[in-house]
Amino acid sequence: MLLSISTNPIDALFSYKDAIRIINEAGFDAYDISLAHLTSGSDNYFADLDYLKKAKELRIYADSLGIICNQAHGPAPTSKGDAETDELIFKTIIKSMEIASVLGAKTIIVHPNQHFTYADNSEKLFELNMQFYNKLIPYCEKFNIKIAVENMWQCIPNTKTITDSTCSQSLEFNRYIDTLNSKWITACADIGHASLVNKDVSRFLKEMGSKRITALHVHDTNLIEDSHTLPFYGLMDYHSITKTLAEIDYKGDFTFEIYKYFKNKPLELIPDYCKHACNIGRYLINEIEKHKNNI
Repeated sequence: MLLSISTNPIDALFSYKDAIRIINEAGFDAYDISLAHLTSGSDNYFADLDYLKKAKELRIYADSLGIICNQAHGPAPTSKGDAETDELIFKTIIKSMEIASVLGAKTIIVHPNQHFTYADNSEKLFELNMQFYNKLIPYCEKFNIKIAVENMWQCIPNTKTITDSTCSQSLEFNRYIDTLNSKWITACADIGHASLVNKDVSRFLKEMGSKRITALHVHDTNLIEDSHTLPFYGLMDYHSITKTLAEIDYKGDFTFEIYKYFKNKPLELIPDYCKHACNIGRYLINEIEKHKNNI
């Protein structure tokens, strides 16, 4: 099981190259390249026509350090409900898949469409997402990269409280993966997101199983907000979670998505915070292995 971490926000605080170096020096096995903001404007590193050249240079640099890109995160959000805008987003997602493939990623996380209020439009969103992901499968084949669907959440406008959205419940998530029924489509279980809409995260993981879940977003929450902080800095039960990952025989990588953990930290201390995160990650992977040995 490889230990990896998203380049976000280290890539924004420094550069992609510096992020990969810092992650490598911290002791991680791999990095999750963040392309979530690829649509945000011309200031993005991969925005110009030389994006493939830049990706190849970044790949050569990472290879020279001995660290791999295990997965990527595509542009988000993936839809806004406007046909012209959504077409531009779709093209950017394809671009992100190409970049991720050049970097060596085997999987790219692509959020489902969720621009409608979920409570009133779950079936409409299901149909839209079946079209959306099926339209992306030919590009998976072209670039030899899998797409991982991620479980999401929405915020109730008047109360600002978090509630269900696309794939937030295991049974619907299973329906998405099973209906798509493609070797190019898999599931990324965002454990933090699951904690916000499920009383029992372990049950969520068990009901999906390791045949569907091949990627993770690991972070901690206060069970109220999408905190995206380091495990043991929130209220989630990581003893139970590591035990469950062992019980379902999870075989994918262990990837941190902890961008808020780095928020407001002095730049000079980012490498040290990254090393601390690596130590926590090694501990959690060791816990999974210990639980497996006791099964």
